[in-house]
Formats: sequence, structure tokens, C-alpha cells
Amino acid sequence: MESGQTMRGADAVIKVLAAHGVTTIFGYPGGAIMPIYDALYGHPVEHLLSRHEQGAAFAAVGYARASGKTGVCFATSGPGATNLITSLSDALLDSVPVVAITGQVSTAVIGTDAFQEIDVLGMSLSCTKHSFMVTDINELIPTLYKAFEIAASGRPGPVLVDIPKDIQIAELEYKTPLLSVVEEPAPVLTDIEAARALLQQASKPILYVGGGVGMAGAVDHLRQFINETGIPSVATLKGLGAIAHGTKGYLGMLGMHGGKAANLAVQNCDLLIVVGARFDDRVTGRLATFAGNAKVLHLDIDIAEINKLRQADVAISADFRQVLPALSNSIELKSHELAQWQQEVEELYREHQWDYQHPGDLIYAPAMLRRLANKLPEDSVVSCDVGQHQMWVAQHMWFRRPEDHLSSAGLGTMGFGLPAAIGAQVARPDATVVTVSGDGSFMMNVQELTTIKRRKLPVKILLIDNQKLGMVKQWQQLFFEQRYSETDLSDNPDFVLMASAFDIPGRTIHRAEEVEAALDEMLAAPGPFMLHVAIDDAFNVWPLVPPGACNSDMMDQMEKQT
Repeated sequence: MESGQTMRGADAVIKVLAAHGVTTIFGYPGGAIMPIYDALYGHPVEHLLSRHEQGAAFAAVGYARASGKTGVCFATSGPGATNLITSLSDALLDSVPVVAITGQVSTAVIGTDAFQEIDVLGMSLSCTKHSFMVTDINELIPTLYKAFEIAASGRPGPVLVDIPKDIQIAELEYKTPLLSVVEEPAPVLTDIEAARALLQQASKPILYVGGGVGMAGAVDHLRQFINETGIPSVATLKGLGAIAHGTKGYLGMLGMHGGKAANLAVQNCDLLIVVGARFDDRVTGRLATFAGNAKVLHLDIDIAEINKLRQADVAISADFRQVLPALSNSIELKSHELAQWQQEVEELYREHQWDYQHPGDLIYAPAMLRRLANKLPEDSVVSCDVGQHQMWVAQHMWFRRPEDHLSSAGLGTMGFGLPAAIGAQVARPDATVVTVSGDGSFMMNVQELTTIKRRKLPVKILLIDNQKLGMVKQWQQLFFEQRYSETDLSDNPDFVLMASAFDIPGRTIHRAEEVEAALDEMLAAPGPFMLHVAIDDAFNVWPLVPPGACNSDMMDQMEKQT
């Protein structure tokens, strides 16, 4: 180990962050973390003050997802730490590398119900990849190094480090730990051969692509595999962007709100090639019927996902950047049968293309989002909240890479979109960052408009307002006999007026004829801008696989109740 100067634990924390290339921290100060904030004073590592700890952690998530780096957030003890829990849960379910550092009351009073004391270590164990409490000053630096290693290696995830106040002010000699080398498991040759045999036997193979591909940095390897094999493909919500828009045989998102062509193709396949996906219930519908006649080839870095929900005929837990080239190398597929399958998939695609023509002069959100996708510059990020607008974005927009589409997939957290967009804009200052939100979700973390104002971030806000909790209202309409319990938001504030209080200009549109010019105005704005879009609450998300149904049993717009 290298020896250095003597310093406080708090100063060592900031030094470790800088050594890991951290340039921005998102957080909110308080009593138990005050020494660390004192160490930040005047330091070149930037701190971005969020207005709620959940917003800080979601900004760290957005930063991580848009950049591929590990996001970092700070919070104090007690309510500061508990406010991180939702965001850390979101990061865990979506496998996002985040290091959260919390202050804690001094070790002498831990367990006494001291002011703002909470067992954040125990509380966070179920919503982090790993959690630490540092009780020995000599373990502070090694623990922080270990936290960054755990967060980014294998299947990424959030790590929390809880640091009591007396540890922060204690002195230590700064020593850089010996770095361990984390090697991903190499694919076993016999597994590769078994997988290749499955591919060569298949007549109707299809790729089911999840978020693991982007996290593994294997997007180019996946695209090369598709180019070499010609195998059709679908993607999960988190897998969007991994397959290039316009790729032959690519059918878009599958699952509860996936496209009809995607769901039907999966149901008809004879080999399901699962790459970085986990058979989530929103994807599979009734699991027993999901691709019921198909064999399964499952590729995932996390061995815990193998055979968890669906028994694989062949499984490989290894780095996709090694596995995919090995699978496609000189492989001979059933050319005649594959050609017939490719034609069948193309016919499904043509038969079930989206119809963007809508009668009347009201704004039809899917058509508007399609226009937005056409207009966005190449280096753009779209961050979503959760609800109907989230599914419309997934269905009707496309993305250059997975890091260009930020959406709370596993936890489905309302309030995600605005702070995640802030993190993305900080990570990629030259990118056009648009957050698409709904009137329900937007109010969940609306305080982060102040963060945009303070940092002068040019985040664009596309707020789709139907004065309803739209997705809940849609389910009440379809499955609860139109008993609309607590989904009315007709008392929404004037959103454009609200934005103006934060020095964010904006406008409201109501008619389809206004969409084109309004999108252009939003995208051309040199700073932040809010485009408030009023839509009819009768518009729902279609198709929809009812809960507990097979994915082939999709409801569409013609079957909706009035």
C-alpha cells in the first residue's frame, strides 16, 4: 500500500471518490454528515444540491445509466437515509451501479435512539447489492474501495456505506488499498457447443433481449450477432436501444404493453434466446404459457437468474462480449427454415404496424412521441416517469443506445423521470435531455425544478396531462367496473405557471395542429423548457395483456369499455 498524509476520515472519503473518477455528487447535507460536507468545501469534485434525498439518489441513477459510470449520492442520518430507500430499491431492481454514502450518529450513541438515528444498515440490506457500516477508521478507505468494486462488477447494483460522525472526524494515514482484479466467469466450451447445437437445430429462433446487454457493454456484440445470424428479435423495456432501430426482424418491445407482432412471434418461436433478461412477469404474462413450445437458451451474468423462473435447456453465465462472438462464429443455421421464419416475422410486423392516424383535432400522444423521436438529435436522452406515458414512449419512440432511454422498469417508480434527467444532463452536458412525464408522476419530485434552476441545466420537460392517474384509471375502467377511486387530478396546478416560478419558460398546447411547432420550440430552447400537453383522458395504452393471461390474448383498442 502507498502511504500518504494524515487526514480526517471525511477528507479521505472525498479523496477516494476523486480517485475513482467521481466528478459530481448528488446529495443533501445534515448534521451527521456535516464533516464530509466540510471536506467538500472548495474541493474540485462538484456537489449538486438536490431538494430531496430521493431526488439526489435518482439523479445518481440517471447519471449512472446515461454514462455507464457509477453514480454517487450523499445523505445524512435518519430521514436523510430513509429517503434514499426507494431510489436504492429502484437501482437494485434495474441493476444500476450507485454508491450511497450516509452519515450516522457517533458510534458511542448507536443503539440509544439518538437524534436522527436509524438502522439504515439493516433497513438497506434488502434494497442494495451490499451495505456497510464503518466502525473502525482503519477500515474506511478499504470499505469505500470495496463499495465501488461491488457496485460495478458482475451484475451492477447499489451499495450503501454508512459512516458514523466520529469516524468522519477521526484521523488516519491515507493508504491506497491493493486493488483486487474482478474477473468475469469465462464461458465453458461445452456450454458453448451445447448452445450452438440448439441454434443449429432451431427453425424459429428469436432473441429476447434485456437490460443486461447494455450494462455489459455488449451492444455492438449483440448487433454483430444479429447481422451474422439474421435471427429476429424483441426487447424488454430496459433492453430498448440495444437493437438498432430499423434492424430487419426487430419487432420492438414485448410483454404486457408490447407490440402484437412481438408477442405473437415469441409465442410461435421454437427457440427462445434470452440475453440479459430475467423472465419478468410484465414480460411473460402467464409464465406457463410464455413461449410454451420453445426450448430456452439463457445467457446472463447473474447465475441466480438461471432457472429461477423458467428452466433453461442450455444456460451460460459469462460475459456477453465473449459469449456472443463464440456462438455466431462459423455457425450454420437451417437456412431454408430460418428464411421462412424471417418472412413470417416480417408479415407479422406489417400486419400489426402502429396506426398513428387519429380522428379529430385532439393531441394523440403516440403520434406526438413518434414525431419527437424523428426530431431528436442523435445524442439525446429520454427519461420517463411511470404510467401511460412511459408505455407510449417505449412503444412509439426509438433509441440509439440503451443509455439513451431511462425508465424505471423493475420498481416502476413515479417521480423517477425529472431527477434522472438531471443526472443524465450532468453526465452528458452536450446531449439533448428530455424528460417525458405525466401529471401524476411529475408532482412526485417536482421540487427538483429548483435543482435545474440552480445548475442552469437545459433539461426539456414534456408533460402529458390527462388530469388523471392514467394507468390506474385504465385498469379501473377495464377490470374494476369503472369504479374510479382516487384517480381524478382535475385540481392540477397551472404547470407552466409553476415552471415560470423556477425561471423555466414553457407553453401549453391542446390541439394536434400545435404539436409540430411546439416540439420545435422546446428542442430549440437554449435552456430548460416545459411543454405542457393536454390530452383526453379517454386515450388508453393498447395493446394490453390482462393480468394472468397468455401474451397471445391481447386486448386492443376495439375491445375497450366506455
